[in-house]
Amino acid sequence: MAAQCLAGPADRVAIVDLSGESRRDITTSGLDAMSARLAGALVSRGVAPGDRVGVLRSQDAWCAAAHLAIWRIGAISVPLFKLFKFEALKTRVTDAGCRFAVTDRQGGDALSDLADPIVPETGLDADPVTGIARTGPETPACLIYTSGTTGSPKGALHGHRMLTGHLPGVEMSHDFLGQPGDVLWTPADWAWIGGLFDVLMPGLALGVPVVAARMDKFTPESCLRIIRQAPVRNVFFPPTALRMLKAADARIPGLRSVASGGEPLGAEMLAWGRKALGVTINEFYGQTECNMVASSSAAMFPPHPGAIGRAVPGFNVAVIDEAGKPTDGEGDIAIRKGAASMMLEYWSKPTETKEKFRGDWLVTGDRGVIEDGYIRFVGREDDVITSGGYRIGPAEIEDCLLTHPAVATVGVVGKPDPVRTEIVKAYVVLKPRAEATADELQAWVKDRLAAYSYPREVAFLDSLPMTVTGKVIRKDLKARAAAET
Repeated sequence: MAAQCLAGPADRVAIVDLSGESRRDITTSGLDAMSARLAGALVSRGVAPGDRVGVLRSQDAWCAAAHLAIWRIGAISVPLFKLFKFEALKTRVTDAGCRFAVTDRQGGDALSDLADPIVPETGLDADPVTGIARTGPETPACLIYTSGTTGSPKGALHGHRMLTGHLPGVEMSHDFLGQPGDVLWTPADWAWIGGLFDVLMPGLALGVPVVAARMDKFTPESCLRIIRQAPVRNVFFPPTALRMLKAADARIPGLRSVASGGEPLGAEMLAWGRKALGVTINEFYGQTECNMVASSSAAMFPPHPGAIGRAVPGFNVAVIDEAGKPTDGEGDIAIRKGAASMMLEYWSKPTETKEKFRGDWLVTGDRGVIEDGYIRFVGREDDVITSGGYRIGPAEIEDCLLTHPAVATVGVVGKPDPVRTEIVKAYVVLKPRAEATADELQAWVKDRLAAYSYPREVAFLDSLPMTVTGKVIRKDLKARAAAET
């Protein structure tokens, strides 16, 4: 992967680094030199092919160089999130067996006794490694831990082929990324697969400058400042960021493409995007274990509100039944083995790896249907609500409630009920100074969706439990609902 990311003219701008006090444009040759120096420092410390090395840095040029340096010598990079506290770091560093981690001065303190920190800013006293280790598509390259939304974090081990697997979906979701003048950025941290392999590495491979900009906390104001400063033309916005921009009534001119993934957006958000961003937001779909498997692309086919797009070339995506056979109805969204962005295994977890597959299919854990080639997300398998004989997906109800002018964000779960098995319960966060009653929100859903799917209970909260990637942790809401019975 290191060779693929460092291809192209030596003087092209690879990283637009806005993370410091002043802008720094890092060329391909400059990034190559940083990577070579850091690789030398790793080798001098005894890092060998197959060893795991943590990367605990925010968006900046050294973060990119760290991954490239690790792959250059045939080792395995382990992305780590700067906002992790000690226990979260301990879980991942210990499980992966990292002896070293590339970090900054602050990160060195956070690692404590977990791993020896390597801080490039303090100096790299070793001969650079100018060559690149011989690796194949299946050679392990990156160990990315799941966010833990549905259980303890597991390490998804990926081979060097994973970048090749990401490129078609990234190009689709940005309406043929790589056009003259394209500049790519995301507020998503590069510690997550969405930041690292939906933006940073594909941008480098396609010759598109990638913006590195730290955001301690996402705000519409800082987002607009970064986009103007670069200037950015292509953005991957997580759904939470889009909701915050919409709530602030933000307008962003000059964009050529906006992609989003992680949760379905719904028709209201797509309509807002065309008005406020000047483009059709292209939704994409995937997960840490197998990413960028489906995507929308306004340049290729019309969007279908409520659908997450079509299968990306190179991926066989189907909805399968319990027997592992494709079905025309609702079922489990699955990807056939052989996809380039599919993990090799869960690190040191053969039982969990086996359970992730049903025959020749990797089962995502999401429920959906395929209609005219479009994949429609219904909900997580363990999130689907069974009420009065109906199977109800929470995503559609959440989308509906988000169209209410007073609602900022919402999480919908099933609450145990002795008569209906479960009832639909909505936990709602209102916009500042906005007002709404439970009756009003219930009527809002009744008037727009099936009568059986409206939330029979509505609770108002100041905030919802979220993962660090901005997804609602429904298991926490489900536990809260169960405790209320």
